[in-house]
Amino acid sequence: MNLWTINPQHVPKPAYQISLAGEDISARVQGRLISLTLTDNRGLEADQLDLTISDSDGKLAMPSKGVKLQLAIGWQGSPLVDKGTFTVDEVRHSGAPDQLTIRARSANLCAGLRVKRERSWHNTTLGAIVKSIAATNGLKVALTARLASIVIKHLDQTSESDVNLLTRLCKDHGAIASIKADRLVVFPSGQAATVSGREISPAIITRADGDEHEYGSSDRDAYTGVMAYWLEASTGRKREVIAGDEENLKTLRHTYATEQDAMTAAVAEMGRIQRAAATFTLDLAVGRPELYPETPLIVSGWKPEIDGQAWIAVKLVHSITDSGFTTKVEAEVFSAESSHSNDSQLSGVRARWIDSKTGKRSLVLAGKEGNVQTLSPLYTNRAIAKTRANAALRQAQQT
Repeated sequence: MNLWTINPQHVPKPAYQISLAGEDISARVQGRLISLTLTDNRGLEADQLDLTISDSDGKLAMPSKGVKLQLAIGWQGSPLVDKGTFTVDEVRHSGAPDQLTIRARSANLCAGLRVKRERSWHNTTLGAIVKSIAATNGLKVALTARLASIVIKHLDQTSESDVNLLTRLCKDHGAIASIKADRLVVFPSGQAATVSGREISPAIITRADGDEHEYGSSDRDAYTGVMAYWLEASTGRKREVIAGDEENLKTLRHTYATEQDAMTAAVAEMGRIQRAAATFTLDLAVGRPELYPETPLIVSGWKPEIDGQAWIAVKLVHSITDSGFTTKVEAEVFSAESSHSNDSQLSGVRARWIDSKTGKRSLVLAGKEGNVQTLSPLYTNRAIAKTRANAALRQAQQT
């Protein structure tokens, strides 16, 4: 479990280790650091490191663009958390008072990934395509077996960068691609699991840990289902598939080659809509260096609608000075793929819940086995899950 052990009443000083071109420069930065901001993004959006350092005595050398920066952050007296390697792409010197500003981005998001290419794949798998892209860019590959085995009948890359192609593939198949430590990693979105399938332990956050928060829920784009089109090869007719309910449909613009491809894309988009149905942003007064995107969050001390729902971190902003360390967390609903049945004939409804002490995820059933629907949200305890399952079953049987 990612349990937090620092007492907010007795917070030690922040700690960091910064290496420039392989040389540890932490001692030179200490006492000069105006701000260190690390933005840790999910997926292929580059992580960004911004450093502002005092140069009032004029003794700082300006680093060259393209040089590598390595960063680890945390608190004095505790092990530092490695945050990876970055490439310096912007250097500014301003004054008075004189200060040096360095901006660096994820070193592994190499320029080759943004080069537009022309190529096609036929009767292959998602795994083979990902491996081909990785080989082109000198990267190793890590992806789940389920995603690797997905059959791709045909795929064209027409004047399109590898980054855009990966983003498109992942969106269609409910996945996320990321590049870390010279590896192209592809894993299911919103599942809070590693590539090997190991579930990521949840982080526990209480109201006392927070400084500011914002919760938002809107029905403005409350789609109940997603429609996708596919082209029937034998007749040339455009056909449709629907994931979810037909009451308020979102229609995907792309026409897919097969019925399975269309359904996969519709299910993936429905999952994205469900995860984005509510958002929760937290400013943590005591920085949490161990948090990273896809970490599941269990929160307490807010409204029941907030506490009863498990969340998943999608973006983190760590901000450090020589005297303080805070973390801003942007989270969305932890929502797994749901199952859909004929509501009027439902025999039962399952709901998922997560044990805050062990991190174990379980199912609870309202009704009986048979024609069972599984709800997509992950709830924070068994009682809430059972209540939501009972309510969903009653609503379905009354319609």
